[in-house]
Amino acid sequence: MSNIIFLGPPGAGKGTQAQLLSKELGIPQISTGEILRKAMREGTKTGLEAKRYVESGALVPDDVVIAIVRERLQEPDCANGYMLDGFPRTVYQAEELGKFAKIDVAIELQLADEIIVNRLSGRRVCPKCGATYHISLLKNGEVCENDGEKLIQRPDDSEATIRNRLRVYQEQTAPLISYYKERGLLKAVNCEDSVEQNFQKVLEAING
Repeated sequence: MSNIIFLGPPGAGKGTQAQLLSKELGIPQISTGEILRKAMREGTKTGLEAKRYVESGALVPDDVVIAIVRERLQEPDCANGYMLDGFPRTVYQAEELGKFAKIDVAIELQLADEIIVNRLSGRRVCPKCGATYHISLLKNGEVCENDGEKLIQRPDDSEATIRNRLRVYQEQTAPLISYYKERGLLKAVNCEDSVEQNFQKVLEAING
């Protein structure tokens, strides 16, 4: 049984590695964004409370997010372990999580800021079919290989936005690294290699 947390800046590959690990270990990948949307769709008590904030354009408060995570971890598919992707985001959330869940390991995916900026700001998307490319790998200029549409850069992928997200991560989420390190639960993985090589390092960190 493994209860795992993924930490790391935006663009470090948390979602990709969590998906691979979910298949490898046969445990669910739990994304707070997804479970919030699910709870709102299903109209649970906490889901309806979250919906009230989302519809008014406000951030969902910590206590509501924590309650939804608690509900999700009680579902049968979590009995043999789970991975939390995107939660906790703050030390307060980590402290509250510790009141109802035992975390076995926190994996910190490490990647230099400049590599992240290059990786994310170079992304281009087809507005028609949704295919994603990186400008360094495009063969036919900035057009989609599927339908010839001119590719676009999402607003979230502008360099200024990415650097702001990295700054917010350092201010809010990076203290979690110290929190889990002090508890002997942190394993750091450098993610400068290929997806497959990084995944092998993640497995070694968990099993080591």
